[in-house]
Amino acid sequence: MTEFAAKSTPQRAMSLTLRATLLFALLASLVVSAVGVYLYYSLEKELVRRADYQVSGRVQYFRHLLASEFPLSQLSHNPGLFENMLGNERDILTFRLSGQPALINVNPSRLQLPAVAPVPDGQPLTLGTVHSLSAPDGTPVRFARAAVRMQDGSTVEITAAHFMTGEARMLSTFRWQITGAVLFAYFLIAALGYGVIRRGLRPLRQMAQEATKIHPASLSTRLSSENAPQELQQLIYSFNDMLERLAEGYQRLTQFSADLAHEIRTPVGALMGHCQVALYQPRSTEEYETLLANNMEELERISRMVENILFLARATDARSVLTLTSIDVSAEMTRIQEYFEGLAEEREMTLHSAGEGIVYADAILFQRALSNLVANAVRYAHQGTAICVRAESHGKGMDIHVISQGDPIPPEKLGKLFDRFYRADASRSEGGSSSGLGLSIVQAIMALHQGSVRVVSSAQGETRFTLTFPREEHKLSQ
Repeated sequence: MTEFAAKSTPQRAMSLTLRATLLFALLASLVVSAVGVYLYYSLEKELVRRADYQVSGRVQYFRHLLASEFPLSQLSHNPGLFENMLGNERDILTFRLSGQPALINVNPSRLQLPAVAPVPDGQPLTLGTVHSLSAPDGTPVRFARAAVRMQDGSTVEITAAHFMTGEARMLSTFRWQITGAVLFAYFLIAALGYGVIRRGLRPLRQMAQEATKIHPASLSTRLSSENAPQELQQLIYSFNDMLERLAEGYQRLTQFSADLAHEIRTPVGALMGHCQVALYQPRSTEEYETLLANNMEELERISRMVENILFLARATDARSVLTLTSIDVSAEMTRIQEYFEGLAEEREMTLHSAGEGIVYADAILFQRALSNLVANAVRYAHQGTAICVRAESHGKGMDIHVISQGDPIPPEKLGKLFDRFYRADASRSEGGSSSGLGLSIVQAIMALHQGSVRVVSSAQGETRFTLTFPREEHKLSQ
């Protein structure tokens, strides 16, 4: 059990400050290392070049000396002179007649130099004529070999070699210095970077502190963008926009809950009142039947309300599956016109339909949306007026208008008509069959069809609801 709990415990993520600090220090150390490596190899190259100049210059000096009638016998009688001239106790200098043993052989380390062709007499020595090898102890050695013709016609080979002991020691010390500098720079930059980054992320921590103070009772609070870095301003604006949407949604949900409680309380209160009156004293069979009939009407109203709420919940959650078919708009308008003719005649209204065309929609939902608009027009239009249902095709799809004559709807109420449980004229809906969800259902159906519904009301009292269905290829493209 303990092992399972240990495995299920989420690992704490590395902080952004520490992550940025380590990354910054790593990049800085890489840059310092690259600079150190460049300086190291530049120094090594310069030391090798100077050693080559030293070796070639030494050989060239003796070539010039022997070519200027300097007797070779004088050189062979003073070998110690050359040892003092070399300076480095391990450097090599040899003079040899062609094909004979060395006349002068200054070689304290007794290093055997490889056989290379000497630079011919009269040809100058260059850096390219200097050769390299490593001594048994790993010390780099640079050497050159050249020939010079004496006055008596004999040819002398001069060989000079330089052990880069001091240079190697200098490079070794420089390597350690570079390593120490890189490590010191890494820790120094990490410490400084941590402080700088932590200070730079202070606005982010302040933003988090402000966000923790926001709860459902204070959704009106917004994050302050004052003195915020430019990189965080867009995040703050987006977060505030999200809070705005959440506040609006929370307000709608609160209002919806209150309206739902109010709408259900009315029929439930009526049912309880009917039952209490019936139980107050014995009743006849006819009176009980009348009571049950009244209660049945209230229960049907509650049932329709629950069904409408469930439909809106599914439609809002995008869980409704549409069965798109081609619908003859003219036939559907005629069918709905015939269905509502009885209700319209009770209020001395007339229904007219005009237009034709094909829309691609879910047949049941199409009928429900159009029926809700016609029922709304029959309920709220003035008695004795005409209701017109008209279809118009256009390049982007089809518009279906439901036009009626009634009281003008104020502009401030037009935007609320599609809110759940909203009634522009509550006095005319009290106690009726209206639940205030019809237009909300129409809006949800049009959203499922990727269409729209809009309403306009003139000062003369003409109210026009318009359903816009997009073309079939437009739906498929989305």
